[in-house]
Amino acid sequence: MSAETMGRAAAQAAPDADRRREQRGWYFYDFACSVYSTTVLTVFLGPYLTAIAKDAADADGFVHPLGVPVRAGSLFAYAVSASVVLAVVLMPVVGAAADRTGRKKPLLAAAAYTGAAATAGMFFLDGHRYLLGAVLLIVANAALSVSMVLYNAYLPQIAGPEERDRVSSRGWAFGYTAGAFVLVLNLVLYSGHDTFRLSEGTAVRICLASAGVWWGAFTLVPLRRLRDRRAPAGHAPAEGRVGAGWRQLIATLRDMRARPLTLAFLAAYLIYNDGVQTVISQASLYGSEELGLDQNTLIVAVLLVQVLAVAGALGMGRLAQTYGAKRTILGSLAVWALILGTGYFLPAHSPVLFFVLAAAIGTVLGGSQALSRSLFSHLVPSGKEAEYFSAYEMSDRGLSWLGPLVFGLAYQLTGSYRDAIISLVIFFAVGFALLARVPVRAAVAAAGNPVPARI
Repeated sequence: MSAETMGRAAAQAAPDADRRREQRGWYFYDFACSVYSTTVLTVFLGPYLTAIAKDAADADGFVHPLGVPVRAGSLFAYAVSASVVLAVVLMPVVGAAADRTGRKKPLLAAAAYTGAAATAGMFFLDGHRYLLGAVLLIVANAALSVSMVLYNAYLPQIAGPEERDRVSSRGWAFGYTAGAFVLVLNLVLYSGHDTFRLSEGTAVRICLASAGVWWGAFTLVPLRRLRDRRAPAGHAPAEGRVGAGWRQLIATLRDMRARPLTLAFLAAYLIYNDGVQTVISQASLYGSEELGLDQNTLIVAVLLVQVLAVAGALGMGRLAQTYGAKRTILGSLAVWALILGTGYFLPAHSPVLFFVLAAAIGTVLGGSQALSRSLFSHLVPSGKEAEYFSAYEMSDRGLSWLGPLVFGLAYQLTGSYRDAIISLVIFFAVGFALLARVPVRAAVAAAGNPVPARI
């Protein structure tokens, strides 16, 4: 029996109870790390870091990290882009090491706790420490990206082809549930900071640090339940880790050339997901700086996104069982473009309309991400999960630098966040067109995998 056949049979051969226990453990990494994405990246850090940078800015509104003039309002977007560059350097090394050794779990632990520690360190962001904030953001964001390579690579190993959409969607639902719960606690602390005898800045720093503590604590669950698999025959132990990682990335890209349909999906995903990631990271900044909304309004809006994203992820997972993952994703991209167009014309100081927009985002956010992950898992050849998901994660986070960069440049050149937000529509339009051209059933077969009844 070939290594490829043996790899795909592994998930099916495992006893149901053991497989489900491992799946439940896998869900909990989303539960652990999604609080960072929600509390830090989406709600608090953008406005807070921007405020610190503006306080430290010169008379023209510029700060000068390492002597480079940067408009204070663009610092957060640039830091997000810089974190992506660091992730690009690290992900091929980690992905190759995971596949060559079969030891995903220790690498997952290292990445997760590096990110959690950097996030907890955000408690010390006071005064004019905008540069410390940018560095901690870069480290935490890059660590999250690396950890997601390893986390996603477990999906083909713990779930069979017919259950993968459901398992992936449940993982996202767990993440959004955690994000909503912690945001409620954040809202209580932030809105009642006077009651707790805390300054507003101290309350924000506690909220930021709490995400790191949560991330580290709940990572213990997947580390206890997930198990490493022996590397397939022919995968030699890692040698010369950095060089081997980049050599493996080159080999992966060459291998993908033999699977052009997998590459076509990645190209489409790279484009539309760049738009998704930019909206997630810049939404609070847009709401506070352009629409003039206060922090409590932003927290409630993001909480609404989290609650509806749970239902959206599970609901779109069910839609995929009827219409297929590809058609469901295409529908979500059309909704994303409509959301951004509406957001451009949204009047300032209109919290109710902002909540309506947040509800629409929540409906499509989790499902579009969960189904993209599960769809790609069908396009991965056996034994190459981590290295292929390293390329996927580069599309998910590692190459999603263009959107934040364009957003930051648009603001730097025009001083208007509305001009920045409308530019993101092109990412969804082009991504839709590219994905529509991918024959996914043929792509699954070309990867040597069984084709599900609905895909």
